[in-house]
Amino acid sequence: MTATNKYTFNSLFWVLIFISSLGLSFVSQAAITVIKADALVDVQNSKIVNNPIVIIENNVIQYVGKQGSKTLPEEASFIDLSGHTLLPGLMDMHVHLTSDANIHGYRRLKVSTPRSAITGVKNARATLMSGFTTVRNVGAPGYADVALRDAINDGDIIGPRMYVSGPSIGVTGGHCDNNLLPFEYKATSEGVADGPWAVRAKVRQNIKYGADVIKFCATGGVLSKGTKVGAQQFSFEEMQALITEAHLRGLTVAAHAHGTDGIKNAIRAGVDSVEHASFLDKEAIALAKEMGTYLSMDIYVTEYILGEGEKAGILEESLAKERTVGKRQRASFTNAHLAGVNMIFGSDAGVYPHGDNARQLSRMVRFGMSAMEVIQAATLHPADLLGKSNLLGSIDTGKIADIIAVKGDVMNDLTLLEHIPVVIKDGIIVKHEK
Repeated sequence: MTATNKYTFNSLFWVLIFISSLGLSFVSQAAITVIKADALVDVQNSKIVNNPIVIIENNVIQYVGKQGSKTLPEEASFIDLSGHTLLPGLMDMHVHLTSDANIHGYRRLKVSTPRSAITGVKNARATLMSGFTTVRNVGAPGYADVALRDAINDGDIIGPRMYVSGPSIGVTGGHCDNNLLPFEYKATSEGVADGPWAVRAKVRQNIKYGADVIKFCATGGVLSKGTKVGAQQFSFEEMQALITEAHLRGLTVAAHAHGTDGIKNAIRAGVDSVEHASFLDKEAIALAKEMGTYLSMDIYVTEYILGEGEKAGILEESLAKERTVGKRQRASFTNAHLAGVNMIFGSDAGVYPHGDNARQLSRMVRFGMSAMEVIQAATLHPADLLGKSNLLGSIDTGKIADIIAVKGDVMNDLTLLEHIPVVIKDGIIVKHEK
């Protein structure tokens, strides 16, 4: 063996040992893969297809139809998922992959940006293995989410497809600022900006360092110290300047907004999605419907905050705010859905543990949606919001092969999606429990 070959062999050996130590399993597949299953959820047409066949070439879906409807290529590899139902890979439009659900309040002061990025590696894997093949990360320190996205795209680690915001933009002393320390520490979050030109500059900075979505805080929040959860933070002029700047560069904008006035002004300013949207009135709902604004409402997270939050370090001030917000947000969710507003799945994972994202799905049924509507909110509609409906969101010809599979009748039991045995991302099986 030559020195060069010996070096290559040793490098490959240690790479395989490293992958094994992480418990990762990458299934080698032929260029053409044929999947057979008992059923397929057709989110485009709101129906179930029995005995489907899906043909994938490399990472793209080339054919979807009934078994026996097409002569299958002899060189293909076959995946028999008898007893399973196929669905598009799930999409969560509100996560914080670099956040640890066990570290809240003052505990977060000890976490460095490099440590956040490493935490993101663990959480990215947990998220993908839970069936979420695409996420929108809305808020991370030091562009740690940009680094995480790039590492996934480069194949260094495994995780979902990520659309990232970098640091959230907010006002001095607002929900996106660091309000935990006294004046003499001069602690200010990196996304703080006051005034129309300052917020434009922050948008430009986030884009410069790799953000592909912009997130700002339009109102106070539950988990921030010293903010009133319903109070508007940015003025309308500041919101308009921020959103206009982002749209000039082709980016979508997400607004953290609990309070009614902040929600309505963000919508009037042209925001693409409102996060949380807790205190909706009839006018806010009508505006969202008129403008085509998407609502991302994390109606499960209240259970974690009130049940486990104190142990995780969540401040009593925040627990008190959540006791007010949770019930009202769920009523707003029901009213917005009945009015026909665009709804997308957003969990706020990071406040609660990553990998448990799907626990919210059954709550969305409890508060008014059908099972099909819930699945569409976690597949089809997020792809539309991201401007990626030509590539993602459904199992259709020409789209990227992001597919999950579960055993049983998922349309009658969405809790089946809380444990997904088969996950395919980009045409590659990343999880297959037999």
